[in-house]
Amino acid sequence: MNPILIDFPNEFETERLLIRMPKPGDGKAVYNSKKASLNELKPWMPWAHRDESEEDAEINIREAHVKFLTREDLRLLVFDKETGVLIANSGLHRIDWGIRKFEIGYWIDSRYSGKGYMTEAVEGIANFAFNQLQANRVEIRVCTKNIRSRAIAERLGFQLEGILRKDSYDAYGEELRDTCVYSKVK
Repeated sequence: MNPILIDFPNEFETERLLIRMPKPGDGKAVYNSKKASLNELKPWMPWAHRDESEEDAEINIREAHVKFLTREDLRLLVFDKETGVLIANSGLHRIDWGIRKFEIGYWIDSRYSGKGYMTEAVEGIANFAFNQLQANRVEIRVCTKNIRSRAIAERLGFQLEGILRKDSYDAYGEELRDTCVYSKVK
């Protein structure tokens, strides 16, 4: 079946969060979130090193919106249900629809970290993948040095399958890093 024909909700909720596909107009909120979190993102995210305008962020959001609709990549924005404020960016990436395999990626606006939002969001996204998308496998890949992201995977019962040694460069493009591969399977 062509993935574009697969129907599933464009948004869902957890106890405190609304998690939904990106929509045109979300660029400003994402831009402000990135800007507020650059110091925390730079050690882990290569894209945090690029200069980006608010217009660039809007273009990126619109491209993500299209990829969501074509089922190429399922980027998700995480909002506080009560206030409507953008808290985090996440999504289901490196999708293999034949196997029903997805990788959860995530980052949080540092102004909202330490409150359990990212753990709640990742749990909700994993549940969405298994229940709505009939996932057989959900992965989280994280640098061995990123203790906070590793803790989320471990807290949610993802199993450490192994460590890929020297499999990619760090976010600065200077040093080879090791990557933990965590998974949950159906």
